[in-house]
Amino acid sequence: MSIKEIQDEIIDEFSMFDDWDERFQYVIDLGKNLPLIDEKFKTDENTIKGCQSKVWLNGEKTDDKIVFTADSDAIITKGIIAILIRVFSNQKPADILEANTDFIDEIGLKSHLSPTRANGLVSMIKQIKMYALAYQSQN
Repeated sequence: MSIKEIQDEIIDEFSMFDDWDERFQYVIDLGKNLPLIDEKFKTDENTIKGCQSKVWLNGEKTDDKIVFTADSDAIITKGIIAILIRVFSNQKPADILEANTDFIDEIGLKSHLSPTRANGLVSMIKQIKMYALAYQSQN
């Protein structure tokens, strides 16, 4: 599935909820279903800078795609990184770099986050794109 198709799927899922309490509960549920990151990747090197809570992100290239794993010590943040991993994991580096993140605005997520969480979201996306850039340059 392409990045755009996954983003459209997420937009559809969020449109099913009437209010932001329900949407935040959905984000929390997504975080609860996030596959656990291997403890060996919970290092300072894999910590995303700019996040209020601890967020660990690891990306490994498998074949020609990047597989991301992540975790956070905060339930909302864990849900946010779960959404991003769903969109960008198992994608080619070039596709990750070319992808826009307008779907975040379309579901209204960024506008419903505190300024520090919104900054953390931007930092997460930046880190995902940095992995893509690093792996793309290895080709």
